[in-house]
Amino acid sequence: MSRTRAGLVWVVPGALVAALALAFWWAYRPAPVRLQGQIEAQSYSVASKVPGRIETVAVKKGQSLNKGALAFTIVSPELEAKLQQAQAGEAAAGALSQEAEKGARAQQIAAAKDQWLKAKSAALLYQKTFQRIDNLYRDGVVALQKRDEAQTRWQSAQLTQNAAWQQYQLALEGARAEQKLAAREKAKMAAGAVAEVQAYTAELQVLSPASGEVTQVLLQPGELAPQGFPVVTLTDMQDAWALFHVREDQLNRFQPGQEFVARIPALGDKPFSFRVSHVAVLGDFATWRATDSQQGFDMRSFEVEARPVEPIPQLRVGMSVLVELPDA
Repeated sequence: MSRTRAGLVWVVPGALVAALALAFWWAYRPAPVRLQGQIEAQSYSVASKVPGRIETVAVKKGQSLNKGALAFTIVSPELEAKLQQAQAGEAAAGALSQEAEKGARAQQIAAAKDQWLKAKSAALLYQKTFQRIDNLYRDGVVALQKRDEAQTRWQSAQLTQNAAWQQYQLALEGARAEQKLAAREKAKMAAGAVAEVQAYTAELQVLSPASGEVTQVLLQPGELAPQGFPVVTLTDMQDAWALFHVREDQLNRFQPGQEFVARIPALGDKPFSFRVSHVAVLGDFATWRATDSQQGFDMRSFEVEARPVEPIPQLRVGMSVLVELPDA
């Protein structure tokens, strides 16, 4: 009995000391580091390239929209007027190009030919007249003045004949190659203007650039939509990720490709696996923590993006994501 009592004398104080040490360790043990982030997702702004008045809005908030589906329509009388102007300019430029290619009309060619024949006949007449007067001059019948006047009229008629001949040739040849090229290019320019306006007209039917859920409808039918104004916004929850701000001393636990487990309180606090997809190359100077004087530098944070390893149903933008890191 004496040995049993002696053993109890040592066992009981030892147990008390061990329990006290365990209590102190539990009370002063390092707490796990908890990081809090939030869910982000890819968003799209559906806007029009042209200003106008909203005619119809084909979607409602919360509606799922597929890529290429109609989002809204715009009416623009000014654009319709510009299209009419461009089409008229195209028609005029095309007519001028055809005129340059075909050349002068048959009536214009015939008129030029008649003028040349007329000038040719006059030149022959003045030539014969000069020859007669020249013979009379040689016989001493007429004075030299008369002979010179007849010669001048003949020479003038020859020049008129040459000019009429050149006009006739121009009528036969039509426009120069450079003029034809310029007319063709002007026709192309006018066609390009029509195509440009038609492209803007097609933008009056605004289609969704991606699939997603409609999160906002900012304008209603009858309201004016400025150019580039986001009338409808979409969020694609199939392209979602968790965003954290991680201190640089913990960044080695969040390298691209690494996986970790996080909890989402809004979804029942269940654990979900995430994989790091991006680590910012620049630190965030807006969030930093001063360290003690022995370390001698200030901690800065880096943005870390992590995507779910498996799709998470009912995930929403803004949900909190919690990660507990054991003390290193």
